[in-house]
Amino acid sequence: MIKFEQFELSNGLNVIVHEDPTTTMAVVNVLYKVGSRDETAEQTGFAHLFEHFMFEGSVNIPEFDTPLQNAAGENNAFTSNDITNYYDILPANNLETAFWLESDRMLSLAFEQESLTTQKNVVMEEFKEHYINQPYGDVWHKMSALAYKVHPYQWPVIGKDLSHIEQVELPSARSFFFKYYRPNNAVLVVAGNVKTAEVKALAEKWFGEIPAGEKIVRNLPKEPAQTEARTEDVKADVPVNAIYKAYKMCSRTDADYHATDLLRDILSTGDSSRLYQELVKEKKIFSSIGAYITETVDEGLFMIEGKLSEGVTMEVADAAIENALEEIKAELISEEEMIKVKNKIEAYMVFGETNILNRAMNLAYFEMLGNPDDVNHEIEKYTTLTREKLQQIAAKVFRKENSNTIRYFSNN
Repeated sequence: MIKFEQFELSNGLNVIVHEDPTTTMAVVNVLYKVGSRDETAEQTGFAHLFEHFMFEGSVNIPEFDTPLQNAAGENNAFTSNDITNYYDILPANNLETAFWLESDRMLSLAFEQESLTTQKNVVMEEFKEHYINQPYGDVWHKMSALAYKVHPYQWPVIGKDLSHIEQVELPSARSFFFKYYRPNNAVLVVAGNVKTAEVKALAEKWFGEIPAGEKIVRNLPKEPAQTEARTEDVKADVPVNAIYKAYKMCSRTDADYHATDLLRDILSTGDSSRLYQELVKEKKIFSSIGAYITETVDEGLFMIEGKLSEGVTMEVADAAIENALEEIKAELISEEEMIKVKNKIEAYMVFGETNILNRAMNLAYFEMLGNPDDVNHEIEKYTTLTREKLQQIAAKVFRKENSNTIRYFSNN
């Protein structure tokens, strides 16, 4: 159970405090409710670019990292389809340093052409290294466009095209920043060896006078129901043939989410999982295979990806995945398998809560979803699932007409 207190500043900044006197450290986590879904098809990659740009310094602090390092702290950030998250970890007695730094870049981010050019170059190199020049690196570009036809999930977080980053200018960057990186579009979580009264005072001191931005009203297009299977074949310089299959699934807040996630565990987590045991170890159709889900605020994807063993045809590989999914649709999983996977996910979640950073990020994330206290009921939502529910969800998700398949054929 993660205990917390919550309050809101007059500018709309949502603040959550989790006191933990067992540690000497503190975490300051700032979640901005902005991701790649907030971009337009003509200007993609902005949220990810700002993840980098926000470390370039502010009008008052030319380099973000140095003061934090001087306070024995460290920091990092990540961007997804839905959020951008920044966190600082430092000794609790240096807590105010993180407040100073995070509030200052929210208020006074420096829009210097040299800084923007530097970070554009960093992101463009990342784009080339991981997405253009990496084997299978363009799979998310292809799969996003294949699976989504109207929703902005149709491009990956890095951006749809390298030219979109190249063409970013200061006015459009400034406009994006002052729309989304405002206190009323953010969640501040402070966790660790802190007191709520202290956090309230610091929040008012450092964030209280930052002006609120406009209220964000999203009218994102709803992705139409998929009615036929989609397949794209790719000839590329990849080491081996590979197959990627994506099935539309529910959103992160949907009642079916936890059952879908448990299905992913049964199919793919660990060497005892179904896909590994049947398709890698026994039949040797794949040299590796795995599954994961995208966990997006809007309708997501259930992904299965595998590298084919030498001599195996694409038709055999595709059919093998389909057969494995048909099995889980046709027959209830065993009680033993159900208990095992529930125990595994419960242990994983309990272990994750021992980390103060995980607790802070989870509180911020669940607040963004609608209720931070939901983090305290996640385990129950898994452990109360039935085998019948999983079979029902498998039948709903793993339909031929709900599939998107990309097949990589090696030129080698």
